[in-house]
Amino acid sequence: MTDPRPRRSRWRIAALRMRWRGWVALGIAAAAPVTAHPTGPDDTARFKGETISTDARDTVNWVDASHDNQGLPFIVIDKVNAIVWAFDGAGGLHGTAPALLGMARGDASVPGIGQRKLATITPAERTTPAGRFKASLGRDFEQDILWIDYEAALSMHRVIVGRRVDNRAGRLASPTASDNRISYGCVNVPAKFYDDVVRPLFTGTVGIVYILPETKPLRSVFAVPIPGSAPIPGAAPIPARVPG
Repeated sequence: MTDPRPRRSRWRIAALRMRWRGWVALGIAAAAPVTAHPTGPDDTARFKGETISTDARDTVNWVDASHDNQGLPFIVIDKVNAIVWAFDGAGGLHGTAPALLGMARGDASVPGIGQRKLATITPAERTTPAGRFKASLGRDFEQDILWIDYEAALSMHRVIVGRRVDNRAGRLASPTASDNRISYGCVNVPAKFYDDVVRPLFTGTVGIVYILPETKPLRSVFAVPIPGSAPIPGAAPIPARVPG
């Protein structure tokens, strides 16, 4: 949901954090992983040499191999590391950036939360749910956004200023994901990443957003096979909701 007041190996990871921190300070989209999987020879081209978590890597590879995105642009949101990865319909990486996420850790939305006033949503209810969502561009009261789940008022949008004490820009620029939990559930990304990557990818089309779980195993949510094994029988993505 759009938040209130919209006016209203370790050395490599450390080096990447410092580089991403500088890019965010300059207004350039970037990412900031905490627990990461160094890219191997097969991953280098796809992820352009960036460090990616095992769950995010396996999800992207599964989407590509299974064509679960149905040729549509797609985004993978790694909640544990507070990173967004954006791909075109053919699986080409267009960008990656840090993200601010729901204040509470959890993989489900409270029933009916999209119809409630923000003032009634408690900190424990401010989750960014896991699952597979059909997403499209739209608007809230003041800006264009990417609707992830319209009924739950869940969207991705440019980072808002919010209250001074929230320090959202500082949280995005910090070298750790531990302070990226501040929103009511929406995914806040750097404005440049939204304008240069997200909006062009989803203009004139719908797309798929995969939000990885943080309190349950990846393969209990998505039909991601264990590398080197056959697909897991019975595992399936959470059904997508069409915004509207």
